[in-house]
Amino acid sequence: MRKKLPPGAKGKSFLKQKWLYIMMLLPLTSLIIWNYIPMYGIIISFKDYSPAFGILHSPWVGFDHFERFFNAFYFKDVIINTLRISLYSLVVGVPLPIILALMFNEIRNKKYKSIVQTISYIPNFISVIIIVGMVMFFTSPVDGVINAVIQYFGGEPIDFIGNPKLFPHVFVWSGIWQSVGWGTLIYTAAMSGIPQDQYEAAYIEGASRLKCIWYITIPAIMPTIVICTILATGSVMSVGFEKVLLMQNDANLATSEVLSTYMYKAGILNAEYSFSAAVGFFNNLINFIVLYLVNKFAQKFSETSLW
Repeated sequence: MRKKLPPGAKGKSFLKQKWLYIMMLLPLTSLIIWNYIPMYGIIISFKDYSPAFGILHSPWVGFDHFERFFNAFYFKDVIINTLRISLYSLVVGVPLPIILALMFNEIRNKKYKSIVQTISYIPNFISVIIIVGMVMFFTSPVDGVINAVIQYFGGEPIDFIGNPKLFPHVFVWSGIWQSVGWGTLIYTAAMSGIPQDQYEAAYIEGASRLKCIWYITIPAIMPTIVICTILATGSVMSVGFEKVLLMQNDANLATSEVLSTYMYKAGILNAEYSFSAAVGFFNNLINFIVLYLVNKFAQKFSETSLW
């Protein structure tokens, strides 16, 4: 049975922690302003929105914009392109930071470990525009570094960006190079909390390093792995807009046109605000459903979940 608090206990607890509550006001206000109030605008997905009439007075059209999107000839291609890049990123991007963090954890020389970790973090602080510029510099079919090496060994230059089949590979692996080092931070922090006497006991019993990783390190960080995986799958339909748009051209449009770039073109360039909002609402709804299902799966098969 739940124990009742004495009268006035809640008020005293609030006054005792008042500065913590005051510190929460600014981020909470920012969250409400930028994340919750804009949700009011979602109703334009069901209206033929016109800036002249405003959100409330624009005519109601129901599910017309959704039907138009679902029946469009490009619907299947856009969904497939989005899922292809997103699932590819998940399959590669989820395990690699874990593997790299395990490798960092096995380095015994602290100075060398610090240098290697710092080098792996640096790409995360490079802007997307510079990353794309670097990708273009290395993969250019005319004077790119990679093609220069290929031609040196007698091969033919390859248009990595212009080839629709190669675009997902270039996009995903350049993103992995940029983010994998930063992604190890949370796993490295989780590993730092593992008691060292567990490793010492295992070594005394004759366990190898691989067995220590398999039976001590991985089980200890498994809750962190589960949470990070759930959060990653929650954005399965949200492929990085800026990078795709910067790398996109007419030659690779067959595989580079994803939901985010399509929403931008429909909503901003073509001024179809309601249609773009409907596509965005569909995108977020799918993300929420996937997040809910993956979290339920985690609840069933493990002791860790988001809620």
